[in-house]
Amino acid sequence: MSERHRPTALVIRTAGTNCDRELCLAFELAGARVELVHLDRLLADPAPIQRAELVGFPGGFSYGDDIASGRLFAVKLREGLYPELRAAAERGAPMIGVCNGFQVMTQLGLLPGPAAGQPWPEIAPPRQSVSLTENSGARFIDDWVPMTLERPERCVWTEGLDPTMSPDLLQLPIAHGEGRFFASPETLRMLEASGHVVMRYGENVNGSVGSIAGICDASGRLFGLMPHPDRYTRWSLHPYWTRLDEATRKTEAPGLTMFRTAVEAARGAAV
Repeated sequence: MSERHRPTALVIRTAGTNCDRELCLAFELAGARVELVHLDRLLADPAPIQRAELVGFPGGFSYGDDIASGRLFAVKLREGLYPELRAAAERGAPMIGVCNGFQVMTQLGLLPGPAAGQPWPEIAPPRQSVSLTENSGARFIDDWVPMTLERPERCVWTEGLDPTMSPDLLQLPIAHGEGRFFASPETLRMLEASGHVVMRYGENVNGSVGSIAGICDASGRLFGLMPHPDRYTRWSLHPYWTRLDEATRKTEAPGLTMFRTAVEAARGAAV
């Protein structure tokens, strides 16, 4: 990647987020310059959002997941920073929400967002239409899970992944108690027909409808998923990486590919 321009990635943290460092590192490894900024600081001065070329919402347990996972984080963003986030989406800044960040993006209305060809609402964000709720087994799950891709070319975060990659390699770690994706039958049909679904669980460990693990917006630039690609930026993080063949270990790990393609999209937009 050219040193002439390193896109600026804004990672928004707050009380209880605990995966912001992993998200920052993933962006840095992918070639971005990272600003890690506390939500309270952004509420006082939203300038970092206005200059951000990518935006990341990290995982963790924001505000202790009081009321519901990600709820308070989403409320603060909706009430204080929606105009800036809308402007970022309108200018094409790629955004990612991982785990708790995915929960935040759905409650904020950034995902699945407006239908193709429709503008972002001016005053208030789109109404929430999907949710991440309690796992079907009512237990916290911490594991590596095989993933499958669904039209990865639809999303700038997944377009660089090989859809034929072995499930043994295309695994991602999960760590959540409220990760079961839910949508009404009507909304689910819309998501499927419009290409919003880009990643599914190979093993539906949490009961998500349609085995959905991640969705994008109509532009393909806003992406949310419960698994953690930020924890799979090198092969040595794979649960049995020593058994992987040498040729595989010389290639790029899937998590890093996801961030690299998004950073390259942001860099291309700035040229």
